[in-house]
Amino acid sequence: MNRLAVVPNFRKEVTWHMPKPITQLENARARTITPEMEAVAKREQLEPETILQEVAAGRMVIPANRVHLETGLEPMCIGIASKCKINANIGNSAVTSDQAGELEKLETAIHFGADTVMDLSTGNDIDSIRKSIIEASPVPIGTVPIYQMLEELGGEIEEMRPQHFLDMVEHQAKQGVDYMTIHCGVKFEHLHLTTNRVTGIVSRGGSLMAKWMMVHRKENPLYDSFDDLCDIMRQYDVTWSLGDGLRPGSLADASDEAQFAELDVLGELTQRGWDRGTQVMVEGPGHIPMDQIKMNVERQIEVCHGAPFYVLGPLVTDFAPGYDHITSCIGASLAGWAGAAMLCYVTPKEHLGLPEREDVKQGLIAYKIAAHSADIARQRPGVRDQDDALSRARFAFDWNEQFRLALDPETAKAYHDETLPQDTFKSAHFCSMCGPKYCSMKITEDIREMGPRASWLNSRCQKKLRQENLDPPQPPPKRHLPKQRRRWRVFVPPIPFSFRLAKGTCHEIFSNCSRVWSASLGLSG
Repeated sequence: MNRLAVVPNFRKEVTWHMPKPITQLENARARTITPEMEAVAKREQLEPETILQEVAAGRMVIPANRVHLETGLEPMCIGIASKCKINANIGNSAVTSDQAGELEKLETAIHFGADTVMDLSTGNDIDSIRKSIIEASPVPIGTVPIYQMLEELGGEIEEMRPQHFLDMVEHQAKQGVDYMTIHCGVKFEHLHLTTNRVTGIVSRGGSLMAKWMMVHRKENPLYDSFDDLCDIMRQYDVTWSLGDGLRPGSLADASDEAQFAELDVLGELTQRGWDRGTQVMVEGPGHIPMDQIKMNVERQIEVCHGAPFYVLGPLVTDFAPGYDHITSCIGASLAGWAGAAMLCYVTPKEHLGLPEREDVKQGLIAYKIAAHSADIARQRPGVRDQDDALSRARFAFDWNEQFRLALDPETAKAYHDETLPQDTFKSAHFCSMCGPKYCSMKITEDIREMGPRASWLNSRCQKKLRQENLDPPQPPPKRHLPKQRRRWRVFVPPIPFSFRLAKGTCHEIFSNCSRVWSASLGLSG
């Protein structure tokens, strides 16, 4: 649908009228605070005016399809001014999982703190699975529309026509999908840049579009149809998640020419999306050495005009299959600290298989830690309150309060009870690590309770510290000794005992003595 209405007057002139605001971005630019903005402000402990300004500038998105809002969506935001968010990927494959299994994963993801969930189903019965997920989810749901479109084409991407994709985007928007990953930035001119990569094109959407372009020798139809896609997404206020189809799939390919060539196109599309009234966030790379993460985040923010950055990981090493939820949450913490607005979790099954419920839990726990650590580093108001409360409970040996405040209370309690399961140990001032004699916190507690001596010693120490802090150090006083008159002492050498008077006269005797005295005094003559 065209955003602009043409109204001719009697002079045959044409007047352009902006359409009535219907998206969060358009309302923010019209200075209208929507109920969703108010809800987000309360959730983030920010002023509604701050939310309005961030949304209007494009630095924040509120993924909230109007269809999903009617079925229980709780509005949230993604942006650098708000807390760092985490996304969990679920969905079936042609090999495994069903509707019940995906709903169980959804429940697990939300329980352990997912802010959004993406349904990446590629198997059978995709429509009914997505419908049930949207109806059950209070958090925004994202998709990659090309997966379902490809399934309906029998897996033959060569058969795709642009209208197939437009129809699928509209179909999913009508279902209530809140944001969509679409790989518009991969262009035909970029493909040769990937030929020397170690892992080639690792994005499923990116590789599918590359194959289509090679078969048809034409430009990416999603890039060519971008304005039409904007018009569909605007009608339902679906947020763009501009896909990084040429993201690196290994450290060897990180920050290469192909990755940044696509990023430049995503910067162009970000501005075009805003111009057509749609909200936009941009996806980022998945395998980046630690020393390149900050540069990647800052470059994206600059190229894409401050649009929220949504990163997968990134993994900081490639040698730990089975533990990529750890290798990636290290990079995710650094990316969040550098300015990434949302982190897409990675599970232990990454590169190995379809995640199940326990894998979803482990991925969420790792990424909740990463996002929280980034928020602490960015000094978000109140974000450290839970940490400080748990530290006080730990020092007070309030075990039940520690369990309550823990990110995963069940696991924390289970680890404690493995060795000390009896209820009496819930008030013990030690755990099985140190026992009753070697707990440093218990020893510190004893020191503080030593009574008057401890109080006296503490006051003396504090007084000494205050004096040292307030009084500058003084040099030691000089000793002033009374002046004494200098007395010359003349050394009179003894006359040799063997001196014989008979050998000389008295005159000779005194002459010899005089010479001896003069020599002793250093005199001449």
